Amino acid sequence: MSTPILAVALIWLSTMNKWVATIIANLVGGLLFFWVDRFIFTSKVLDSQWEIKEDVRCTDCGKISRGYRLVRAKNYDKTKGKIPKFRCERCSKKKSKELKKKGIQ
Repeated sequence: MSTPILAVALIWLSTMNKWVATIIANLVGGLLFFWVDRFIFTSKVLDSQWEIKEDVRCTDCGKISRGYRLVRAKNYDKTKGKIPKFRCERCSKKKSKELKKKGIQ
């Protein structure tokens, strides 16, 4: 989505030095997309937010694999958690079922 905006900015700035125009266009893009990205990553309106990491030890079974952790859902928030707990896919599905039984969406 940023490419068309940067292209328009570069066309408007085409009379300037190409390096100065590129810097200004990227600053304009950064100023615009900072707010879009902020909404995407911090909005409570959006669905559940997950964090995924490679090569982590599962909190439940100890297996080293891709790890998943639920960071935020409608009535669940672990964004301030000091020690994140990652789970392998199998244990993550099991934990998700447990959370759903507790009413977490």
